[in-house]
Amino acid sequence: MTQHETPDTPGILTCERSLPHPPAAVWKALTDPALHARWWAAGDIKPVVGHRFTLDMGTFGSQPCEVTAVEDERLLAYRFAEGTLDTTITWTLHPQGEGTLLVLTHAGFDLDSPMGRQAYEGMGKGWPHVLHRLDATLTDTA
Repeated sequence: MTQHETPDTPGILTCERSLPHPPAAVWKALTDPALHARWWAAGDIKPVVGHRFTLDMGTFGSQPCEVTAVEDERLLAYRFAEGTLDTTITWTLHPQGEGTLLVLTHAGFDLDSPMGRQAYEGMGKGWPHVLHRLDATLTDTA
């Protein structure tokens, strides 16, 4: 798994993880509410542009989201925490042999605000653990 940011892309987190699961299985984990709740957060996510949903982020509360882009088994993007963080999460799936290279891009953090900076730092540390849980969930359901 790699995680990186560059001086050219302030406020953007990118994580990559090679998963030994086909894109169809990874896509299902990203878009099926029951599976999604097992590895990250409960919410009525659907791969439909314009679909509004909330994600239960525990102590951080319910975060409103809206799907902005869908390419079946290839790309899912949504606005995250509208009205507070106003960031965008993009999941990109690349077939890789029998598995999938999953690229997560979390963009739009306002690094000039204390909340934006704190969220950026916290999520920068948290995303690798979330992707590990995604991999474990896929292994458990395979």
